[in-house]
Amino acid sequence: MKCISCEKETSESVQFPCPKCGEKILRCKRCRSLSLEYKCPKCGYKGP
Repeated sequence: MKCISCEKETSESVQFPCPKCGEKILRCKRCRSLSLEYKCPKCGYKGP
């Protein structure tokens, strides 16, 4: 699985739906704890 923020392969990740369109977002534990920005590949929504 690949983190949408840092694009690194990870086994410690969290999946959640995009708040705007519902697309599956996958983020690693590190990027989530640092509140790094992500961008939905489907609708372009940006979040922390």
